[in-house]
Amino acid sequence: MTRIPTTNWAASFHYRFRDCLYPSSVDAVCEIVARSPKIKAVGSGHSFNAIADGEVALSLAELPINPVIEGDGTQVSVGGHCTYGELALFLHRNHLAVHNLASLPHISIAGAIATATHGSGNRNGNLATAVSGLEIVSGDGRLIKVVRGDADFPGMAVHLGVLGIVTRVTLDVQPEFQVAQYVYEGLAWDKLLANLDEIMAAGYSVSVFTQWGQQAGSIWVKRTASADEWPTAIHGAARAMVNRHPISGLDAQNSTEQLGQPGRWSDRLPHFKMGFTPSNGEEIQSEFHIPREYGAAAVDTLLAIRERFAHLVQVAEFRTVAADELWLSPQYHRDTLSIHFTWVRNQEAVNAAVEHIEQALLPFAALPHWGKVFTGRHIGAKYEKLPEFARLRDRMDPERTFSNPWLENAIFGSSAN
Repeated sequence: MTRIPTTNWAASFHYRFRDCLYPSSVDAVCEIVARSPKIKAVGSGHSFNAIADGEVALSLAELPINPVIEGDGTQVSVGGHCTYGELALFLHRNHLAVHNLASLPHISIAGAIATATHGSGNRNGNLATAVSGLEIVSGDGRLIKVVRGDADFPGMAVHLGVLGIVTRVTLDVQPEFQVAQYVYEGLAWDKLLANLDEIMAAGYSVSVFTQWGQQAGSIWVKRTASADEWPTAIHGAARAMVNRHPISGLDAQNSTEQLGQPGRWSDRLPHFKMGFTPSNGEEIQSEFHIPREYGAAAVDTLLAIRERFAHLVQVAEFRTVAADELWLSPQYHRDTLSIHFTWVRNQEAVNAAVEHIEQALLPFAALPHWGKVFTGRHIGAKYEKLPEFARLRDRMDPERTFSNPWLENAIFGSSAN
């Protein structure tokens, strides 16, 4: 029986697919696309809006991921539907690593890069910045191959699903490295706002988790192996002596190991272990990217209106992401502070809260995460390279095979499909 996706992984968004196709080869993908008036790729289902929705879905789950080390050990080529957790297992056998991971290792590579999904770290670009090559099936069923340096490449890595079906991705890799992490608890708001840049520079990857309460919350510091001793406190936040979950009060069993215990990069950079249900499950997510120089002011502005949204927050997270050259990346030519919200599963109330947040962040040039909940339309107008991206889309998918009304509204400000 054909398995038709019905909801995203959190069951907070319901798809309208009436069919799902499972090709077993790239040639079959090309044939399906060539004859389909409308089709959408589906991956691990970690989006929270209609970016991947449609009438007919196409899954690459029946294709082998077939990872291959290339470029004298500096690159890995793999099926786009491979998850980062699966990739990490292969890279470990070859003593290699990618530069960073998102909070969850369960997400597919093609889906993550499509929306500029990211981890944290002042010097770490989002996950799409590791892409050095793509194989993508265009609207007429042709398999197109591009590599970094090609004229269209900066517009294709963060592709939003409107350029084609990504069948294969080549990523930059580096020698495997070790990471350890500690959690620091009891961070005060005044200490966070006064020392935000210093706090976010405390490790290779740093996250601040908050529930917008009386205290700011906790600092999760992930460091690569070094001789530096761990401080007992960071700006008044004390080092935790037991493992913690990002959501205060939840069992830390599915969180990655803490307490300064070194481990593989892939076992520490995510917040959650691969073998467990990620995060909390029953949730909605939003995220907004702010130029880093406005970070403290933006957080302070949200703090002033927290009564409008804090009651709906399971947890929020502050992370930093380095600037890049990718056309529709929220980090295009700007380092960002990314403010993430994990909401309770109440869509109507969350939508109202998000509108308040969007209004408050208007002075700070905020851009939403493409795959999460936001209410603004024509977000593409805020991107300098939207005209170039639109022309690229016209060449790759003139019939709008991969589009849907939500995408047209969000990117181009049009309800046309």
